[in-house]
Amino acid sequence: MLQAIGLTSAPRRDGPPAVNDLTFEAPPGRVTALLGAPGSGRTTALRLMLELDAGRGVAYFKGRPLHRIAHPAREVGVLLGDVPGHPSRTVRGQLRMLCAAAGVPAARADEVLEVVGLAGLGDQRLGTLSVGMDRRLGLASALLGDPHTLILDEPADGLSPRENSWLYGLLRAHAAQGGTVLHTTGDPKEAARTADRVITIGGGRLVADQDVADFARTRLRARVAVRTPHAARLAAVVSREARAARRSVEVVEEAGGRLTVYGSNCAEIGDTAYRHGVPVHQLADEIGDTGPAEPAAGGVERDDAAVALSELPPPIRVRPARGPLRPLRYELRRSLGVRTTTMIMAAVLVVSAAMSVLLARTDGTALPRVLAAWPALLPLPPAALGAGLLGALSFGDEFRYPALAAARGTVPRRLGLLLAKLTVTAGFALLLAALTVVGGAQSLRLVYGPDLIDVPSDAFAWGASWAGLTVGCAWAGLLAAGVFRVAGAGIAAVLAVPVLVVPLVQKVFAVPSARSVAGLPGRLRELAGWQLPQQADHWILGVARVVAQPVGTALALSLAALICAYLFTGLRGKARW
Repeated sequence: MLQAIGLTSAPRRDGPPAVNDLTFEAPPGRVTALLGAPGSGRTTALRLMLELDAGRGVAYFKGRPLHRIAHPAREVGVLLGDVPGHPSRTVRGQLRMLCAAAGVPAARADEVLEVVGLAGLGDQRLGTLSVGMDRRLGLASALLGDPHTLILDEPADGLSPRENSWLYGLLRAHAAQGGTVLHTTGDPKEAARTADRVITIGGGRLVADQDVADFARTRLRARVAVRTPHAARLAAVVSREARAARRSVEVVEEAGGRLTVYGSNCAEIGDTAYRHGVPVHQLADEIGDTGPAEPAAGGVERDDAAVALSELPPPIRVRPARGPLRPLRYELRRSLGVRTTTMIMAAVLVVSAAMSVLLARTDGTALPRVLAAWPALLPLPPAALGAGLLGALSFGDEFRYPALAAARGTVPRRLGLLLAKLTVTAGFALLLAALTVVGGAQSLRLVYGPDLIDVPSDAFAWGASWAGLTVGCAWAGLLAAGVFRVAGAGIAAVLAVPVLVVPLVQKVFAVPSARSVAGLPGRLRELAGWQLPQQADHWILGVARVVAQPVGTALALSLAALICAYLFTGLRGKARW
């Protein structure tokens, strides 16, 4: 059972709220249509029920509001608009990524593809889908968690009659299994054809709540719309002649000199007006929803005095978007589900190998710089730039294609999601760093022979520096994109480290240091009270040297500032909620 009680949207400056004290029910086992003309408040009502817009009222899904349901995707399936997804991601990859977010097995993706008729199109790219296939994919996304309730906004918009028939057949099958289905529509005929119950709203208020049979009988009758400056006189004449001829004709007077006549036609009304000398400004046949002007038999009509509540309904707060239930699995599928990640890594490796070969031809270039493909002219090596780009896209794509919170247009600021992104991007950065060194060494061995490669004595310190640089750049791009909500900001943050922050750090460290970190491992042993492995000395010294260098210090300062900014924006968002 879906219950909406007292839904009222936030007031608008230019008029009344879009939804005003809307109360209705959608019973299980039936398809319920929320009918209204454009601007009647249909979509706003759904967003209030789903706690996407602020306002007042409450919506219960099987007796609980949405924010009190532990796993909403397993209780409520939602389709609002198009499916947001990366155009190069496959249909199956998109659904498997959402499976990780909903906490259901990946095999569920193939099951729902079979249900919605996309089993043979699992490898199709999202950017190539037609309107009908995109709508089927949206319905598949809503069905992933096997929800009891389906809430769909204009699900048949843009579909062909055949696809329309298939869609509502599927919704009826879901209702036949005991589920609750609520969908919006602006077409009265479609509501009468597809729903078991029709909720009619106008101006944000409830107009009628009827079974489909009552709705079709009372609100879909053919009628004649007449506009005349002598509406009362024409209404009296038409009613008198209908009684004399013993015909069932109903005349409804409306505002603005308008009449709605049921049981007649344009020819008869025109002849009557002509015989009695009544001027007519409009005369037209109509069929469709009559709106709030016609009281519906068996419906629920409420005037302004009747809807006054003894007390205000509870406030509806915009709740923060929930993070994925399996964040690490989600992030892996998100990153590997598009070709961008592999293309960036492949481009970095090719460029790095070529630059290593060119740098080896120059005398005086240190071997670590040759293997890292880092000429003095570049602010960062290709591997660090590539890692920063991967990190920036990790959050940038979330805001560009908000699959986790499509209706909110944002990304949930959850610790689990952040840790998953940090872990995955660090893994890609380390893999990229290792492959760059191995690829550079193999390129040098192939071109110049094995004599050029000689393991340096400070290999551990150099390895720590190299790993720290690539991981730091990846995290800087990720955090900056998360703070500023665009991938370009992440790339700019990575480039700002060598271009802006390093010169500032170099000025601070311009005075020669009189101290050394040579005894740091021993002092750490004394402080910890337990023995560190002897092999850890090299890594501790390597990390200390990384931080002591201008680039390492600049990167550490940048990461600290970005972490503080990320936490600050997250706390500010929670304060708003």
